[in-house]
Amino acid sequence: MGSISSAIASAVPPLIEVRDLVKHFGSVIALGGVSMKVHAGEVLCLLGDNGAGKSTLIKTLSGVHRPTSGDFEVEGRPVSFSSPRDALDAGIATVYQDLAMIPLMSITRNFFMGREPLKGVGPFKYMDMAHADAVTREEMHRIGIDVRDPQQAVGTLSGGERQCVAIARAVYFGAKVLILDEPTSALGVAQTSMVLKYINQVRAKGLGVIFITHNVRHAYAVGDRFTVLNRGKTLGTHGKSGITIDELQNLMAGGKELQDLGAELGGTV
Repeated sequence: MGSISSAIASAVPPLIEVRDLVKHFGSVIALGGVSMKVHAGEVLCLLGDNGAGKSTLIKTLSGVHRPTSGDFEVEGRPVSFSSPRDALDAGIATVYQDLAMIPLMSITRNFFMGREPLKGVGPFKYMDMAHADAVTREEMHRIGIDVRDPQQAVGTLSGGERQCVAIARAVYFGAKVLILDEPTSALGVAQTSMVLKYINQVRAKGLGVIFITHNVRHAYAVGDRFTVLNRGKTLGTHGKSGITIDELQNLMAGGKELQDLGAELGGTV
């Protein structure tokens, strides 16, 4: 029975797949051949240190940049995005590190920004605030955040709560793939735990998640597979059962380089 279900799963194309993706900015090679894929209901962790090419890859997947060469497929179909709107229409939503929220605006206004539910006719349309507040409160309640007043400024929420608002917004508006850019980088332990638990919930709903981070421990807590990016290239993808957290840390940090440096300094690094 297991082999039948795995055969069915393998017949379903990945939500996103890129092969040998290359991006040049003039003579600078930002991506030199990236290959990765993410399936429905899984968290793919994309690990890399500063300068590994993570930001360029995010912007290429989300329609900000066009790749110089390589294959980019969504659900088995080749795509070529001209703008972030194209990526959103294809079901790819990106939650950036800075969240693109306006702190002094309400939680509801931020949740529905650009997609406000309207009432009225013709030139007399206005935002259906009662409906928007009800949806915001309900969606926040689903992820365990009790919002007493959806009209409170989003800036009054903790960093973890704001991350969850941004993710919930993307899920509510129909994302199939969530690209999360360093969602836990500036958070404390409790807030990180909140965000990681919510990522787990999102995966359970059948979405694909690309979790971009340089924190191996956060990645290992929720990841199903791990792709390591180094100097614009992927160093391979590993399933959780095939690699330990220490091996992953070594691969990401460039274990060979650290050993060489340790030998050069006459000690260990």
